[in-house]
Amino acid sequence: MKLSYQLRGDGPPLVLLQGQANNHHWWDPVREDFDAYRTITIDYRGTGGSDKPDEPYTTRGFASDIIAVLDELGVRRAHVYGTSMGGRVAQWLAADHPERVGALVLGCSSPGGAHGVERDNDVRRSLAQPDRVAAERALLELMYTPAWLATHPGPHHTVGDPDMPAYARRRHLAASAGHDSWAALPAITAPTLVVHGTDDVFNPAANAPLLAGRIPGAELRLIEGARHAYFEEFRSDASPLVLGFLATRPLG
Repeated sequence: MKLSYQLRGDGPPLVLLQGQANNHHWWDPVREDFDAYRTITIDYRGTGGSDKPDEPYTTRGFASDIIAVLDELGVRRAHVYGTSMGGRVAQWLAADHPERVGALVLGCSSPGGAHGVERDNDVRRSLAQPDRVAAERALLELMYTPAWLATHPGPHHTVGDPDMPAYARRRHLAASAGHDSWAALPAITAPTLVVHGTDDVFNPAANAPLLAGRIPGAELRLIEGARHAYFEEFRSDASPLVLGFLATRPLG
């Protein structure tokens, strides 16, 4: 299995994990904010420069892929910041490989399964429209506020890897939908920050207190007025919040 990864900056290692059906470009608008760290991004299998096998994918399997990349780089321990499905992958990293994770940041994520809060049917219908242009517009409006979109025409890096095969998109959707970490969350020992936008209905904000309440000692921070891509639109709030959390938790 070939996995494509990208490195930037110096300092302690920080793994950045993007959302479902997206490649590492998800982080392009904000990656420089984390240049005090050696940031590591990975194209999930099915995306970017990584192999795209037509076989079942899982968030736990993606976590194993991240460990393989860290092994290749000789990184014993790293901070991990995962957003959206990347937060689901990050949960497995911290639960299954506690010795490899320093501090953990879970952004706009969910525990999944029976305990997770799913998006409502109106949101599902807006994304399933046969008109692809209308469906993409609906996705953008779930990611960003109308005011932000009016002044940021794109390109947008959070609406999916345009070069993914259709089967890989379906595999990613199934991986995210099949995520259920509820039973494993209490075993997470990494210092954890949970971040979510208050106006996120794509991955409902009600999931944030569920995660924070389930992970021992986790901190919860909500960003007022933010939708799913809080880390980009509300960058001036989100990046300092994450950096401040990481700064007080050295890797050791």
